[in-house]
Amino acid sequence: MTVQELAGGLGAEILVEGDLSRPVETAYVGDLLSWVMARLPEGAAWMTVMGNLNAVAVCSLKDGACIILTENAALDDNARQRAGMEDIPVLRVEPGSYETALRVAALLGETA
Repeated sequence: MTVQELAGGLGAEILVEGDLSRPVETAYVGDLLSWVMARLPEGAAWMTVMGNLNAVAVCSLKDGACIILTENAALDDNARQRAGMEDIPVLRVEPGSYETALRVAALLGETA
């Protein structure tokens, strides 16, 4: 599944287009950036409420497929600009991380 297909399946707002054709291999949920930096799998859709420059840096460093901001979290202007430069898609959804993770898992065909 591509980031574009995932966005459609979630009904997500696309805040930064980035590489929407990138395959999503798995998913990860976390808000503590140092923890995520140590554990985010390559090609993962990362669900978080952290819409700042450091979150974009972590996603880039770990080669995440996209960032999904949950709970309608804001994306600051610096992060938006950097995500565009790094070609990282940033999506936004209204539900919280738990609900979004369940939907992403179903879309990816994963079981809990």
